[in-house]
Amino acid sequence: MKIIQHVHSEDFKTYGTDKIRERFLLDGLKEKDKANFVYSHYDRMVTGLITPTTEVVPLGTYDILRADFFLERREMGVINVGVAGTIEADGTTYHLAKLDCLYLGKGVKDVKFSSKNANEPAVFYILSAPAHAAYPTTYLQNADAFSAQLGSVETANERKIMRYIHKDGIQSCQLVMGLTILSTGSVWNTIPPHTHDRRMEVYFYFDVDEEHRVFHYMGEPQETRHIIVANHEAILSPTWSIHAGSGTKNYSFIWGMAGENLDYADMDTFGVKELK
Repeated sequence: MKIIQHVHSEDFKTYGTDKIRERFLLDGLKEKDKANFVYSHYDRMVTGLITPTTEVVPLGTYDILRADFFLERREMGVINVGVAGTIEADGTTYHLAKLDCLYLGKGVKDVKFSSKNANEPAVFYILSAPAHAAYPTTYLQNADAFSAQLGSVETANERKIMRYIHKDGIQSCQLVMGLTILSTGSVWNTIPPHTHDRRMEVYFYFDVDEEHRVFHYMGEPQETRHIIVANHEAILSPTWSIHAGSGTKNYSFIWGMAGENLDYADMDTFGVKELK
């Protein structure tokens, strides 16, 4: 498990491309029949991918967690961005189609991930945050998630937002999680951009065509930077940073937060004209 420490907003202003990618880009997560995780000091969020093909991949534990099992003091949200897969949690089996979500609460011990077809595997994207209480394991199909249409064709940001884990959806201690799908012809996400000083966020980009890329914008609103992101790569977003993006083609991404509250709308927005 890779470990990433905090970065101060003033220090960030001196970073070049390589250091920005080193400190914020989560790449190389997708490996067949392996669980790859990154432990972040931002709200102690753990981000990872599990891509089972011919093998069942168990959820192990790691030295950095100082726990007998992964979810001893943690909760977890899982969204499948691949083809059909299965998660077995303490003897109960859940079948996840693409974009289905499973929440696993504090105390779940035995978790195993598998794919229905090794040639068309599931790709399980995972966020995990510390938990002080146990909430029940909950499965939610994509079709049943809260959804809303935002943006417009004229501004190239027509998109559908789906909320899975939030205060009016799947209950959790501090994890908030959902996804956004951009319409054909739209490339901008999260415009106007925002920050939220009370919690960090992770963006995970998927359904990005192999020959295309997303330009992810971050930094303080008056001094922004960008990272070029490929399919199945994620970006850590500190509390002081905006998080927005534009692609060379439409794409999708999962957003997830942990911190002070569960209010999806808790954000501080900035007009496009304010950005520098």
